[in-house]
Amino acid sequence: MSTISGILASTLVCGNLILASLPLFLLAIVRALLQITGMSGAASWLTERMDLIIDYWVGGNRLIFRAFGIFRDQTRWENADRLSRDRWYLAISNHQSWPDILILQTIFKRTPPIKFFTKRQLLFIPFFGQAMWCLGFPYVRRMSREQIAANPELLELDRQATRDACQGFRNHPTTVLNFLEGTRFTPAKHAAQNARFKTLLNPKSGGLAMVLSALEQEIDCLIDVTIDYPDRIPTFWEFMKGESPRVEVLAQCLEIPAYVKDARDADDKRRAVESWVEELWRAKDTRLRNRHAAGSMEAAG
Repeated sequence: MSTISGILASTLVCGNLILASLPLFLLAIVRALLQITGMSGAASWLTERMDLIIDYWVGGNRLIFRAFGIFRDQTRWENADRLSRDRWYLAISNHQSWPDILILQTIFKRTPPIKFFTKRQLLFIPFFGQAMWCLGFPYVRRMSREQIAANPELLELDRQATRDACQGFRNHPTTVLNFLEGTRFTPAKHAAQNARFKTLLNPKSGGLAMVLSALEQEIDCLIDVTIDYPDRIPTFWEFMKGESPRVEVLAQCLEIPAYVKDARDADDKRRAVESWVEELWRAKDTRLRNRHAAGSMEAAG
C-alpha cells in the first residue's frame, strides 16, 4: 500500500509544482519586458508578488503531506517571537536527505519564503530548476579543490552569483537558506573529508560570510536549524511513501555576534564567520550525538 500512496503523493507533488510554475513563467516574461522598457519599479513590484507563488506551492505540499501522513511535524522553535513575515532572515542547516528542503519549507510558516543556495545542476530539472531561476535563487557550482586551483575564475563566478542574488534579496523580506555542508551527509563523504565532527560534514562558511556582508543591514537574526531522522535517513522515494515519518527539527533564532558584525575587512569577516560557524557546528554535533544516545533532541550543546 505504501508504494501506491507514494506514487499518488509524488504525482500530486509534481502536479502542484507544475501548477505553480506556469503562472510564474508567465510573470517572469512580463517582468523581463518591464525591465527592457525601463520600468524597473514595476519589475521590482512584480518580483515581490512572484514570491507569493512560493507560499501557494508550499501550502499545496503541506496539504499533500498531511493527507498522506508522510511526516509528522516535530519541530521545536527557540525565540520564535523574533519571527515575522516583514523581516529578513539567514538560515543555516545540516543536510541529510533530499526531503530536507521540502520539510524546511513546510515548517517555516512565520518567515518570508525560503530561497536557498542550490547546485547549478538543478537548473536542468524540468519546472523545478527553471522556477528557482525565475525566483532569483542563487546557483553555485560544485567544485573540487583541484578544479579551483586549475581555474580560479570559477570561484569568482560563484561569488558574483551570490552578490547578484543578495542584491535581489534587498527588494523585499526574504529568508536565505544555506546548507553549509554543501552536500548530503553520507558515511562515505564523512570518511573522505576526515570530518571534524561525528554526525556532520565539515561546514563551508564562504557563502555565508558573503551574504552577511551584503545583507548586514537587513538581516534580523540567524536561524540555526538542526534536522534529524530518528529512525533512519530516508531516500526521497522512501520519504514520499511515508516510510520515515518521524522528523525532528530544532530551529533556534540567534543573534549575530558582535565580533562578526564589527569585522569590516573581507578577510576579517570571513575569519570571524568561520570561527562562529565552527562553534555552531560543534554545538550541533553534540546535540545530535546526545539525541542519538537519549532519544530526543536537546537544545544545549
